[in-house]
Amino acid sequence: MDATTSETAPIQFCSIPDQSVSSIVTNPASTFPLSKRHCFGESYPGEFPLATNPSIVLHVLTACNLDPKDLAKLEATCSFFRQPANFAPDYELSISELAALDMCRKRAIFKPMTTEQQQALKQRCGGSWKLALRFLLAGEACCRREKFLAIAGPGHSITVTSKGAVYSFGSNSSGQLGHGTTEDESRPRLIRSLQGIRIIQAVAGSGRTMLISDAGRVYAFGKDSFGEAEYGAQGAPVVTTPKLVESLKDIFVVQAAIGNFFTAVLSREGRVYTFSWGSDSRLGHQTEPNDLEPRPLMGALENTPVVQIAAGYCYLLALACHPNGMSVYSVGCGLGGKLGHGSRTDEKHPRLIEQFQLLNLQTVVVAAGAWHAAIVGQDGRVCTWGWGRYGCLGHGNEECESSPKVVEALSNVKAVHVATGDYTTFVVSDDGDVYSFGCGESASLGHNNGIADGEQGNRNPHILSPELVTSLKQINERVVQISLTNSIYWNAHTFALTESGKLYAFGAGDKGQLGVELMANQTERGNPEQVDIDLN
Repeated sequence: MDATTSETAPIQFCSIPDQSVSSIVTNPASTFPLSKRHCFGESYPGEFPLATNPSIVLHVLTACNLDPKDLAKLEATCSFFRQPANFAPDYELSISELAALDMCRKRAIFKPMTTEQQQALKQRCGGSWKLALRFLLAGEACCRREKFLAIAGPGHSITVTSKGAVYSFGSNSSGQLGHGTTEDESRPRLIRSLQGIRIIQAVAGSGRTMLISDAGRVYAFGKDSFGEAEYGAQGAPVVTTPKLVESLKDIFVVQAAIGNFFTAVLSREGRVYTFSWGSDSRLGHQTEPNDLEPRPLMGALENTPVVQIAAGYCYLLALACHPNGMSVYSVGCGLGGKLGHGSRTDEKHPRLIEQFQLLNLQTVVVAAGAWHAAIVGQDGRVCTWGWGRYGCLGHGNEECESSPKVVEALSNVKAVHVATGDYTTFVVSDDGDVYSFGCGESASLGHNNGIADGEQGNRNPHILSPELVTSLKQINERVVQISLTNSIYWNAHTFALTESGKLYAFGAGDKGQLGVELMANQTERGNPEQVDIDLN
């Protein structure tokens, strides 16, 4: 430190008599010239030039798992990172682009692709490996790929372990549990016919289940129809064991969504395909309700990669990855304002929800409830819109909102996950706290007001603004995911999944869908109870 700028007290020296240098140093040491380090290029002595060994720089960039935005900033602020790398695997790419490509190759979805498929993905994402990396990371964050999960379906439940094994329980009238029978199950039961197949994603509709393997194959069982309404339709055949969907065998699928009258799937390249409900071009194409062929979703998303899809009652949301950020599109029925365009009109083709640009909000997660929708922004804000019955939008009232509106009651909460159902909404914060609001029927919100299971009382009030679910706070486990029933025809139940892989259930359990034992004459459980299953 420079003594002239130091704020420390000056050093006190003792009085030393003057002496000549020669009297102090009797045998002066030999002097040597100062040795300078050799450098390359025009670097100053002592500096380490990046160009000396760019592979070391590449290793540092990839080992630190830098965000695509950080890699882009490096190129913008340092000319070295904009220059060609001049070494394999691509001499023409910059160091930042090589780092992004290296990180892409570590992603599970990217690994099985051929070189041609990888290049096609790069071009679809905007011609940059940094943009391709952002697309892959966004998809993993939305869909929680390669991790255990739990799905609270309409009357039945599906769980997937970290090793890809699938357990199911609950209502089985259409064979939707996949055990080869139509008998209900009150405890988690392994689907043995899937032995040797690693499942990474699942989705449950009324009387129907779809599973996605790590190889991108789709297996379906239950009602053998992609477009049947959830309730009231008769005559559809049933499949009681997982059956490969042959029409999707040439599409590597990473996610599926089941809505009323239609089903949608998302490919690893970010393309959306839909089944059925195409009469009158409701999804941009015309098909019969029993059509088993996937049709690409045309229009604005035709050449834009999508990272997540979510389906509600007769509508679909898509989170798209643009070079300049994330955007949300909606298509289908606009009843209640659930498409988010400021009106209640239907949309036959995907349409951009412009409100997020006005809110300066970058969406990272979308959720489609039966009649309302919600998103989480990169900054942790939560927006809701659609039919506000029972307070499911969290704005303190039951009014509809036809455009996304920030939930002000959560302004001090940084959200990371949101789940929606039939007039119910859950939000998970970055510290694992859970908030819920909306319809309190079936005790699916987790607010028991101190009333124990089996007791009488007003235990299922409707919640108009977000409230902390204290019953989940008491389990002393960090909650990372919430799943709840998204159907207008079934009483809701809820799953809370913890970071360690423990599963807690509450809400309606009349068909065994909670996976826990209920007392005599009990049809629901108000307090979260751990399900006896090892998801690890």
